[in-house]
Amino acid sequence: MARPPTVIENPILNGPFVAPTRHFRFGEDGITDEVVDGRRPSSYFVPIPRAKRKSGQLQFETEWTADRIKDSEEINRIRQRVDLWRAGGWQNVTPTTRALLEHWTDPERDKPLFFCQVEALETAIYITEVARKTGDTWIENHLREMAEDANPGLFRVAHKMATGTGKTVVMAMLIAWHTSTRRPTRRTAASPTPS
Repeated sequence: MARPPTVIENPILNGPFVAPTRHFRFGEDGITDEVVDGRRPSSYFVPIPRAKRKSGQLQFETEWTADRIKDSEEINRIRQRVDLWRAGGWQNVTPTTRALLEHWTDPERDKPLFFCQVEALETAIYITEVARKTGDTWIENHLREMAEDANPGLFRVAHKMATGTGKTVVMAMLIAWHTSTRRPTRRTAASPTPS
């Protein structure tokens, strides 16, 4: 017999401007109202297809139970590395990158950024500018392997953010960072000057 759904009177446990410190525990039958200290690890739900098709489309069970939760191991490892890098003061970045990070995280900002926005930007910077310098080449290797499986010959990295978390602001910050830290292109061959 199915358990009745859990009712959570106040589902907001964390503020938007700091890293999450608590979450609701998932049990054998899905979400519970038990609060657990710490950030929820990144995970995903594995849909289980039903045996029958309706209207030509395969239907998926939507019941979120513990046996369908799978940890996103690489995401959790990257989060840990970015957390350590942040706690260490953003080492191994260019002076321009440091200035931008300090500006975007300034507690005196009129409009502070959400933690998830800053974390998405920090993750992009860590992967692009820092990971190789700190021995985390496994991150790029893993991303390249995943990209090659999905789109052979086309390497892309994407961030997944929930609705309402400010993706457009993150895109603007990424554009500003890329533009500000762009290195001049080098010419590979000199053209002969006419006499």
